[in-house]
Amino acid sequence: MLASAIGLSLGLLGGGGSILTVPVFVYVLGYAAKPAIAMSLPVVGTTSLVGAIGHWRAGNVNFRQAFTFGIVAMVGAFAGARLAVLVSGLFQLTLLAVVMLGAALSMLRRPVAQPSDGNEPVSRWLVLAVGLGVGLLTGLVGIGGGFLIVPALVVLARLPMKQAVGTSLVVIAMNSASGFLGYLGQVDVPWGFMAVFTTIAIGGILVGTHLVRFVSQQALKRSFAVFLLVMAGVILYQNRGAFSL
Repeated sequence: MLASAIGLSLGLLGGGGSILTVPVFVYVLGYAAKPAIAMSLPVVGTTSLVGAIGHWRAGNVNFRQAFTFGIVAMVGAFAGARLAVLVSGLFQLTLLAVVMLGAALSMLRRPVAQPSDGNEPVSRWLVLAVGLGVGLLTGLVGIGGGFLIVPALVVLARLPMKQAVGTSLVVIAMNSASGFLGYLGQVDVPWGFMAVFTTIAIGGILVGTHLVRFVSQQALKRSFAVFLLVMAGVILYQNRGAFSL
């Protein structure tokens, strides 16, 4: 049920839903922070890849930008996963809550403006810097980062919104795979459970992709943003020891 909800939200929102995977693994299923983060990456990556196939068929994937952004994000994700051994699970969950707050505020803002038709130069270095940062966050806290990737592709790489959403799913699949490789050997992974959870999440994203045309995106994003704010508050409270001296 929870796996279906994560996939459904990814299909409806084009991103954002993956940020719930780690809290589900930790607070509902009882896994420790580091295994939960490692397990979330193939769930997020595989589900995003399935969603990206539908966007590719619709012509909404820019592979040049996907690979430019994605390769740098993969480097960051692998580095973030390797750096994770140096920090506590408490720190990782607290950072995740902060990222959730950022995602919620991003969803509550007005939609990102579409690029103009002028011959404005692509801000390649800024795109690469954002890609590296998103990758580091992916490796450290197990998020896809779609709420950061989509605005970067629209504002900096000048992609139309539909292409930015489809392209972001490719990037999420790439950096999630790299982050998971970075965790291999550091944590024990329950492969069977992870495979079942991922399969159910894929079913959810297929349903969400079908339903997206019937749902008000603005209302959905606002409701989801409020939910993220509540979840972030709960996680910060649960990990309040991170702020004690």
